[in-house]
Amino acid sequence: MKKSDFYYDLPEELIAQTPVEPRNSSRLMKIDRKTGDIVHSRFYNLCDYLKKGDLLVLNDSRVLPARLYGEKKDTGSFIEFLLLEQKGDKLWEIICRPGKKAKVGTEFSFGNGILTAKVIEVKDDGNRIVKFSCEGNFYAVLDEIGQMPLPPYITEKLEDKERYQTVYSKELGSAAAPTAGLHFTKEQLEEIRSMGVDIAYVTLHVGLGTFRPVKEDDILNHKMHSEHYHLSEETAEKINRTKASGGRVIAVGTTSCCTLESMELENGLVKSGDGYTDIFIYPGYKFKLLDGLITNFHLPESTLIMLVSAFLGYENTMNAYKIAVEEKYRFFSFGDAMCIL
Repeated sequence: MKKSDFYYDLPEELIAQTPVEPRNSSRLMKIDRKTGDIVHSRFYNLCDYLKKGDLLVLNDSRVLPARLYGEKKDTGSFIEFLLLEQKGDKLWEIICRPGKKAKVGTEFSFGNGILTAKVIEVKDDGNRIVKFSCEGNFYAVLDEIGQMPLPPYITEKLEDKERYQTVYSKELGSAAAPTAGLHFTKEQLEEIRSMGVDIAYVTLHVGLGTFRPVKEDDILNHKMHSEHYHLSEETAEKINRTKASGGRVIAVGTTSCCTLESMELENGLVKSGDGYTDIFIYPGYKFKLLDGLITNFHLPESTLIMLVSAFLGYENTMNAYKIAVEEKYRFFSFGDAMCIL
């Protein structure tokens, strides 16, 4: 298939710039996976579409406030860091701009000196390896002075940093939020549990590659970025129990979906594990575990709309997006949701 097969025309005003209040008042497009039939609802009505014995799988990764604004120590000139991946104790791979200032040995200061960094290496792709120094806990300092690395299509300032975190996030490490989970409130999760739907957690740290556009016209030539995941023994047991009893395994978000579909099965059973996945799911893919998917509306020609097309079917997906535009749904990270069952 061609990249252009996944294009749709999106008016700019439909890109959600701010989250709705309360979280679960966003709209929900419920889609029948077999027929493509659509029902327009609200996220707070999600329980209407779940059944006792179902299992919701949520990604509990927490977004790092990974954008840092500071200055070069000797000149005071401006620098911006974006933390990508931890390589050791206070040792990080970063993107910085302007890059020409960040030569090996150069030192930078952030938050009036409460955090400093020294460039250790310049990589072939232009990324830097830097060593940070600070008093006390690095993550506490980061939380104090770092900014949320909001996607490039969100241009408005986020007043409350927690609105770019899920209410159940706990494992620090993502460069972007697993946005399908942003719709849940703690009260709604309790309501879901009380109706006999189980909840399990996986951890997949979302990389900035999630925003990387597909450049190749033939999608099979696209190379996916790699992301770290963890699936616990408890979650594996819940998945196997749900499958054995005829319940549905429903992924909340494409990140949960990719984690589940990356797991190796042994005699049809999921085993716990962790590692890196660069799974690319596109039409024609045969799903191993997934029975349902809750997800947001994704960018045209992105790997995420390709994943949805693999699960829902290409025609049904493109039709759903066409209707979403006509009905003025809100798109992308702070936008509305779809539930495919």
